Amino acid sequence: MSFSTQDSDEVLSEMNVTPLVDVMLVLLVVFIVTAPLMTNAIKVNLPKTDAVAPAEKKDPVVVSVDQDGRFYLAKTELAPESLEASLKEVKAKDADVRVQLQADAAVNYGQVAKAMASIERSGISKISVMTTH
Repeated sequence: MSFSTQDSDEVLSEMNVTPLVDVMLVLLVVFIVTAPLMTNAIKVNLPKTDAVAPAEKKDPVVVSVDQDGRFYLAKTELAPESLEASLKEVKAKDADVRVQLQADAAVNYGQVAKAMASIERSGISKISVMTTH
């Protein structure tokens, strides 16, 4: 003898989502299994070669301007007038030279502009202006 508060003739108005969840989980498993197979769809036999050394990366030349406006080329102090000539010598030794320009935050912008102009006049086109964040 059971006690029930509902009539047995009433229709249940809620949707049963259990079959829907089961189908979705099966689809998820199918995608997880087949996704790695789709990345290597074309089989190619690659040729074997000897190991090749990576290309040498040369260190860039560092031009610095300190807070007093003094110029340095690789930690050697230079007069502002001789910076261009020194950079031309470096460019003559290595045509693919790169320059990193480091300037103190307190230095006058005019000094930085002079350094950039000297770098440009020396024929060096690869220049990086170093900053911190």
